[in-house]
Parts: sequence; C-alpha cells; structure tokens
Amino acid sequence: MKPSQKPEMNKFQFEPHEVVPFRDREVLDRVRRIRREDIDRHPNPEFRIRVVRDYEIGMIPLIDRFYRLKTAMDEGREVSFILGNPNPGYVNLARMINRFQLNCSGLWVFAMDEWADEAGNIATESYDLSFRSAMLKYFYYEIEEKLRPPLGQFVSPSNKNIGDYSKMLADRGGADACHSGSGWAGHIAFIDPHAPQWSRDLEEFKHQGARVVDLHPLTIAQNSLHGCFGFSGDVAAVPPKAATIGPADVLGAKYRMDINSLCTMGTFSSWQRLMTRLIAHGPVTPDVPASILQTVPTDFYISESAAANIEPHWYAGY
Repeated sequence: MKPSQKPEMNKFQFEPHEVVPFRDREVLDRVRRIRREDIDRHPNPEFRIRVVRDYEIGMIPLIDRFYRLKTAMDEGREVSFILGNPNPGYVNLARMINRFQLNCSGLWVFAMDEWADEAGNIATESYDLSFRSAMLKYFYYEIEEKLRPPLGQFVSPSNKNIGDYSKMLADRGGADACHSGSGWAGHIAFIDPHAPQWSRDLEEFKHQGARVVDLHPLTIAQNSLHGCFGFSGDVAAVPPKAATIGPADVLGAKYRMDINSLCTMGTFSSWQRLMTRLIAHGPVTPDVPASILQTVPTDFYISESAAANIEPHWYAGY
C-alpha cells in the first residue's frame, strides 16, 4: 500500500464475545447510533423516557419516595416499596422523615436483592457488605426511633423467606413502587441474562418470581468497581450468586421508576451509555432483562452523561 493510500474503512467484522449477553450486531449498531436528541422517543407513550441534568437525577427518586410515603401516612394507609442497592443516599430520605416528624408505622420496604455464596446461602446483616446491613445502617436506623416502623417491616431476602418472597409482595397487591437502575448486563435487581434459573422464553420469564441466581460476569465486573468493594476491579471480592426479586415482582408493582446515570466515580466514562439504549430501544427479551420495562408504564430517567452520544475518544484512553 502506498503511504498516501488510505485503507478501506469498516471492513473488519467480528462476532461479539460469547460472554456478551445480547449479540445481534444489527441491533447493537442501531442503538449505538441513537443521538442524545432522539433518545427520549419511544413508541409506547407509557414508557416515559426523560433526560435530566446529572446533578438533578439523584433527587428524583428521593422526592418520589418521600411524596408516596407522606401521602400514604397522611391518609392513614400502608405503603410498600421495592428498593435497590442501599447507599448513603437513603440517609437523605431518613432526614426528610425526621424533619417532618413523619410517623412511618405503615411503611414496608422490600429489599430488591441480596448477595449469596456459591452454595446459594444468602448473606445476612452480619456480613458488612450485605445490602441488608446497608439498608438498616443508612436508612432504618437513621430514622428517629419513635418514627420508625417495626423492624419486621424492613424485609430482605433470606434463606428462610426466599421461597415466599414474591408471594409476600403479591399478597400486598404488589409493591406500591419499584425503584430500580439498570446493570451492565442489562439487569433489574439481579435478574441477570442467561442465568440458568431464568427462562429464555419471554412470556414464561415475565411470570417468574424471586429466587437465588448465578450472577453474570459483567455484573461481577460492575460491582468490583463499586466503592464498597474498593472500586479497584477486585472481581474476586464480589460474591458469585445473589437472591433477587423476579420479573413478575417488577411487572406486578403499581408504579415503576428506573434510573440510568452511573458513571465511573463522576467521570464521563460510563458502561451504562450503551446498555441504557439497548434496554430502552432494543427488543424486549430475557437477553436484556430490563427491556421488559418497555411494555409497562414506567418513568425511565437518563442523565445527560448517560444519554451522551457514543463516539470514539482516542485522546482519553481508559
């Protein structure tokens, strides 16, 4: 080839690695090309996509939870939430409860998921990195004692209750609200693609409830970047299995909100930029579990960073 001659572009083709849960190249190419200005367009008007500023998005689920909680307590009725991975942000909800002196006797919280070991034994609050430990630390015990609901109304998956977890929710008519966020493998909670515990048939998948499941390698990688595991890529520190709600519990909730805003320690780097597009604009399939949200009324929020165009940035590297 002469020095001035340019090589033909886009001639190198390959199939995604088998670890990639969704591998349809035509669909992947299509969703990669979705521009920021088009990402909030969807044929289902009840699947409401909204793009908001990065600094705003953390307040949206907080406001929604407090609104639903205060409305229910003022009306003298119970309210139940499915809540995801607890983090220090729950402290702010507890502070609002304390500031308004809101009696939360009618509040029920169902943890979305919990870690499990290789034998399927579900972690308890004695494990410092358990979701239950964090839920109690950053939410329950931050509420003034006189305002707290009974401890038994903060429910987490356990070896004892996992077989009845979905029934507990169904007996309440489904959760009043399910607040979620998508994962690198396209999950809601730990409803990961290709786990042997989930059906590959969409209709059967949508009716499956809570269980202990194998985690996808991308979920392990994602969580190794979390602060609680040292944000150091320590994949060996992340448990291999988890207990989780099922698709039926998500679809059975009276209200759904999904937040997509994860970047690497506040930088522009985000594994969620592609997955958010695939969840919202790809096919509805168990290969992308969170895609079932497209079929039901859902408030689907995307931060500006996650909605940004997918383009090469050679100058940035990793």
